[in-house]
Amino acid sequence: MKTLQRIGLLLAALLLSTGCASKMEIIAHRGASYLAPENTVASAKLAWEKNADAVEVDVYLSADEQVVVIHDGTTKRTAGEELDVATSTTEQLRRLDVGSFKDAAYAGERIPVLEEIIETMPAGKRLFVEIKCGPEVLPALERIIAESGKRSQIVIIGFGLETVTASKQLMPDLPTYWLVGTKKDEQTEQWIPHSGTLADQAAAAGLDGLNVHWAGVTEEFARSVRKTGLGLYVWTVNDSAEAARLAKIGIDGITTDRPGWLRNELAAAKRPF
Repeated sequence: MKTLQRIGLLLAALLLSTGCASKMEIIAHRGASYLAPENTVASAKLAWEKNADAVEVDVYLSADEQVVVIHDGTTKRTAGEELDVATSTTEQLRRLDVGSFKDAAYAGERIPVLEEIIETMPAGKRLFVEIKCGPEVLPALERIIAESGKRSQIVIIGFGLETVTASKQLMPDLPTYWLVGTKKDEQTEQWIPHSGTLADQAAAAGLDGLNVHWAGVTEEFARSVRKTGLGLYVWTVNDSAEAARLAKIGIDGITTDRPGWLRNELAAAKRPF
């Protein structure tokens, strides 16, 4: 009996150390972007202060082959001045203020390179890196991750199935998830549930799971994903009732703009997180 107990404790410790415990992750969308300017060092740091389990950021490859952290293909929305990210150098991009659009208190916040975000990451936390461009970013991305000393804390996500598949082939040890959106039925204005075939596609590509829009997640869909043995994450949830529903279904993680608030809401509802 003591031997069995010892084995059980060792397995539990292994699950915790590898991030495979049953706990549902709270992932800060572009950092704590409800309060701080998205995809900035300030937003990442605030997310850690709010006790997020992970931070999600978006990346592009710049003209000088640096991996820069920004959601859009241009800087217009967050900086006011329009530069095309892919054809601009890091120096040109980092001259821009991407904090003031959120709040004057963040004036002077710059577009970070991925290394700066990784540097903020505490032990035991994770970083979800969303590839916004194509596979051209992968060599630089792999180099940065290899040199970071935090490889085991990195997760790759992206909407481009070919790109995330190529990323998984290049970095097979990194958890890699396919992002999928959803839409409404034009006649009923109801959200269209995700198809169970998505899990089969992800499995066929050798990926670790799906990261889908919350509105298409039904219990049936979640079961179809589980049958394939894949992980299931959702984005982007800022409604506590919806988060509680998804937690009940048993998803692996919720991406939210409000990590601290959502954690408190789920705790009050006595949902796992």
